[in-house]
Amino acid sequence: MSVTDNDDNVPSTSQKAYAGPPTSREQMSAGEGPPPEPSAGDDEPDGLLRRFLTAESGPLMFAREMLTSMATVAAVGLLLFAISGVWPPMVAVESGSMDPNMQKGDLIFVTEPGRFAPDAAREGTGVVTHQVGEEVGYETFNDYGTVIVYDSAGNVGPPIIHRARFWVGEGENWYDEANKAWVQGADNCEQMDNCPAPHDGFITKGDNNAYYDQTNNISPPVKAEWVVGTARVRIPYLGWVRLGFSGAATTGPVDGSAAGVTTAESVLSENATVSGPHEIEVVGEVQTAGTATATAAVG
Repeated sequence: MSVTDNDDNVPSTSQKAYAGPPTSREQMSAGEGPPPEPSAGDDEPDGLLRRFLTAESGPLMFAREMLTSMATVAAVGLLLFAISGVWPPMVAVESGSMDPNMQKGDLIFVTEPGRFAPDAAREGTGVVTHQVGEEVGYETFNDYGTVIVYDSAGNVGPPIIHRARFWVGEGENWYDEANKAWVQGADNCEQMDNCPAPHDGFITKGDNNAYYDQTNNISPPVKAEWVVGTARVRIPYLGWVRLGFSGAATTGPVDGSAAGVTTAESVLSENATVSGPHEIEVVGEVQTAGTATATAAVG
């Protein structure tokens, strides 16, 4: 029997038998395998901190921005405290008795009385009176002398921010030293309140007021220890934020017949109540007709 060669019956070396689907190892080697599982290190403190610092959305970013803002405010507050020496270092002006040099809604930066005190300051007080300031040319807030923040004994309201006019000693008859236009028509010491002076202290007055604080039932002579700060810098309008929280900003407009005069008929706010023919209670402050007390909302 003869045998005939037939190439068609011989399998080609280029053809391979089907070996089944690729194994998982083959898939992974080809880059087609499942994504790698998260590293356990992401749950470690370093991983959480990295996510907190780099998050661009979500609660981590919100928490980071909130903490950053709080830290910035705290840092600024500590810096101001380090400079001023008093806390809080800012007060908001609540009324217009210091117009136009300080206005309601101004935020005032204050310092401890003895800090940055000029050579002309009264010894042990850090305060230059208007009387001395005029002699040596020392001015603050467009007039001579130091504007002080004081809290007299028995005062139930916020501290008062007025200008120190001159100093009196205990038992002193200061009528002759006073400006006669600011003593409510008194002709001598006996007709003036706080004269003779009951103790050592400053005679004070709001720049826009008609009378001295000491002749208008606002305060006796201001003792040195009652001075809680001296005004340094005025920032307009920012004090309204503080007044808004305290409620004082809700007081309506007051239109007196003269500079610094507050009358019962001029109070146009529902928060102001007339308590008598000559007294007005405005958000906890009692103001006598003919004067306005610039109070400083502290905090």
